[in-house]
Amino acid sequence: METATAAYEITDYSVMPGVECPCGIARRGLMEEPSVPYSLHLTQIEMNAKRHYHRRITETYFILQCESDACMELNDQRVPVRPEMAITIHPGTWHRAIGRMRVVIVASPKFDPADEWLE
Repeated sequence: METATAAYEITDYSVMPGVECPCGIARRGLMEEPSVPYSLHLTQIEMNAKRHYHRRITETYFILQCESDACMELNDQRVPVRPEMAITIHPGTWHRAIGRMRVVIVASPKFDPADEWLE
């Protein structure tokens, strides 16, 4: 899955197992690499995600694909999304994805399941 050298890391998401999360199915890369200060997730959202927030983590969602009516709910405001749009979500912001979409999520610092607070 991941190969590290002194100069770079290679992560092959195509062979990485997905894990269930409040958003859908996530493949979480760079979790164990101490030289990288963030984690990078490829997430498939098949339905409305569960509303949640993080106390420490900032997340940036980069939309790869989505249905035409997909949106992000951010502190009770619905924001329409489209491919190649990025949304940065700061700690303390309630959020969830609504509709089917495929996203890349950058979590900084690295994702920690103990910092995921569900409604």
